[in-house]
Amino acid sequence: MPRKILVLAHTGREDAIRAAVHTCAELQESGLVPVLLGSDVESIREAVRLGLVPPLQSAPETLDVDCQLSEISLGVVLGGDGSVLRAAELIRDSEVPLLAVNLGHVGFLAESERTDLIRTVEAVVAQDYSVEERMTIDVRVFQGEELVARTWALNEASVEKSNRERMLEVVTAVDGSPISTYGCDGVVMATPTGSTAYAFSAGGPVVWPEVQAMLMVPISAHALFAKPLVVSPDSVLTVEVLPRTNEPGVLWCDGRRTVDLPLGSRVEVTRSPQPVRIARLSHTPFSDRLVRKFNLPTKGWRGPITAQDQAEAESRETRAELRRPAADPSSSRGVSVVEPHHLAPRPGVVPPDTAAMPVIPRGNEPQE
Repeated sequence: MPRKILVLAHTGREDAIRAAVHTCAELQESGLVPVLLGSDVESIREAVRLGLVPPLQSAPETLDVDCQLSEISLGVVLGGDGSVLRAAELIRDSEVPLLAVNLGHVGFLAESERTDLIRTVEAVVAQDYSVEERMTIDVRVFQGEELVARTWALNEASVEKSNRERMLEVVTAVDGSPISTYGCDGVVMATPTGSTAYAFSAGGPVVWPEVQAMLMVPISAHALFAKPLVVSPDSVLTVEVLPRTNEPGVLWCDGRRTVDLPLGSRVEVTRSPQPVRIARLSHTPFSDRLVRKFNLPTKGWRGPITAQDQAEAESRETRAELRRPAADPSSSRGVSVVEPHHLAPRPGVVPPDTAAMPVIPRGNEPQE
């Protein structure tokens, strides 16, 4: 039986519709079966009717009509990080990995770009990819001791103020121990995957995806101590909305799911046992991805090192080596002992050659 590939696109954009049709056509030519959401099928049919895209050789299957999610081998996401988060909602309770092709801006969760679409489809056909698991978080909302809402997030859960002109008063805690109380615009509780998203914009650290940890990052906090926290993945992060400013809050999870937070509401975040599986085409180090996505300079602010610079540096090192005393064979190899500067002999201080200034009594100043 041919493998079935779920194609997920941001069909509100014309370039995404073109990419979806192109991907489906390449999959069909390779003997695989493309599967679309019902809403995406309608969008593509409308685009074909308007002459925006060519018709496919055969109609792709529709999810939940022609097949079920359990029959899908891989999900190909065409869009930005928002499209990946949308797809993660869909495959949340399955083991289907997601392979993202960036059609957006930064696209930190994407594995390839629009120009590499053909190569990406070839890798899907050949099953030339690896799968890694990304940590997610469970989010629970309490009012008193009553659990009123439960959801999850791949990137972050953020507690935010509901009115732009007011501050939100919160108390934060880790493992049931209060950390600090302050007024703020909100608090972000993120996974390592989400450390390059909202938490990054709020001033949080970048955490490598393989690190197992959770982050708590205040947003515009009015406090002396409101630093980002990195805690154990087994910890419990808590944010409680206080009634001091009479300002309720709102909970956002991945910018897609929301819960109103009346005064006194408490949000608890823990590690979820259900990860999201991301397919990778290469084993590029995360540091290289970080440099490429953010276009970070790596040549230094003085510019690239030239051959002349290198030659001068080697010449200085050679002269310094010749001036060093011979090493004691009895001492540890490769270890040099440097005396503290305050124990070195001080150079003699020679007073400057100056003359005393004449003192003129008050009242005897020369008249102009």
